[in-house]
Amino acid sequence: MLSEVLQHLEALVSFDTRNPPRQIGTGGIFDYLRSQLEGFRIEVVDHGDGAVSMLAVRGKPQRLFNVHLDTVPSSDAWSADPHTLRVTGDRAIGLGACDIKGAAAGLLAAAAATTGDAAFLFSTDEEANDPRCIAGFLATAHGFNEVVVAEPTQCEAVLAHRGISSVLLKFRGVAGHASGANAIQASALHQTIRWGGKALDYVESQSHQRFGGLTGLRFNIGRVEGGIKANMIAPSAELRFGFRPLPSQSIDGLHETFGTLIEAGAIERYEETFRGPSLPGGDVATAEQRRLEARDLADALDLPIGNAVDFWTEASLFSAAGLTAIVYGPGDIAQAHTADEWVSLEQLERYAHSVARIMGGKV
Repeated sequence: MLSEVLQHLEALVSFDTRNPPRQIGTGGIFDYLRSQLEGFRIEVVDHGDGAVSMLAVRGKPQRLFNVHLDTVPSSDAWSADPHTLRVTGDRAIGLGACDIKGAAAGLLAAAAATTGDAAFLFSTDEEANDPRCIAGFLATAHGFNEVVVAEPTQCEAVLAHRGISSVLLKFRGVAGHASGANAIQASALHQTIRWGGKALDYVESQSHQRFGGLTGLRFNIGRVEGGIKANMIAPSAELRFGFRPLPSQSIDGLHETFGTLIEAGAIERYEETFRGPSLPGGDVATAEQRRLEARDLADALDLPIGNAVDFWTEASLFSAAGLTAIVYGPGDIAQAHTADEWVSLEQLERYAHSVARIMGGKV
C-alpha cells in the first residue's frame, strides 16, 4: 500500500495550500480528492477566507476521520522546491508531508483498498487560528459519535493535550519627563514589566499541577512594545502573551487570575485573540472521565496509546461538542513546520494499514 500512499502524497504536496495567505479555493486539491473517492457522497463548503471543507461519506459510518490540508508557509531555508515530493531512503520530503498531508494520502489509499463504511472530513483552515471549517461542520446534524483527528503523533493515539489562549494586553501610563519622581508608577512600560514578573511567578507556582502525564502551566510573553525614548515616560505599552493550560485547568479562571495581576488603573485593554480548548474538551470536572472514554475508543480500534502532548489540535473542538475524540496520525511533530519537512515511509505505511483495517470492519 506504500506505493499508493506515495502517489497520493506526491499529488497532494504539489497543490499550494499554504496558509496564510488564506487563498485556498474549492478546486485544485479538492478536485483531486473528488477524483479519488469514487463511491463517496461528497459535500464541499466554502466558509470564506480560504476555509474550505469537504465531507466524503461512504455507507452509514458513525466514526469520522478528520485531516487538514493547509500548511504553514515555506521559507528560503528549503533545499529544493517544497511542492515537489522527494523520496530518499526512508523518508518522504515535502511541504505538508508530515503536517499532515501524509495522513490524507493514507486515507485515500485505505479508501481504495476497502469497501466498508467510511467518512472523511478535509479542511483548510487549521493553520489560520480561525477554525471555521470544524465549527461549521459541528453546527450541522452530522450524526457522528467518534472522531479520529490526524496530526503527527508517530501512529500513537493521543488522548489528551493542552488548551491554548492568546491575549493582547494594553497598558496606559501618563506621559512626562523621565526625571519626575512619578516616573516609577506613571510609566506604562513599568506597569508592563511588573505584570510580567507577577505572571511568571504565578506560572511557576502551578508547576505541581498534573493531568494525564502533563505537568504545569505553559506560558510565554511573545512580544512587548511601547515607549518613545529613555527620557520620556511611556504613555502606553502593549504586551502579547499566551498560555497552554492542562485539561483540568479552566481557561476562564486563568484569565481572571492574570487580570488581577494588573495594578488598578493601568489596564486599557485585555483581549483574548484566540482560544482553543484542551483535549478532552468540555467541563473541567469531567475531563478525566472523557479521557477514559477516549482510551476505550483507542483500545477498541486496537491503536497503541501514546503520551499526552503539549501542542494543540482541533480534536478538542470535536470533544467540546460531545464527540469522543482521539488524535492519531503518521510522523513526528518535531518535523512539522521545518524546512525540508519529512515523514518516514514506515509511518506512512503503518498509518495507511491501520486505517484500512479499521475501515475494513475488522475491529
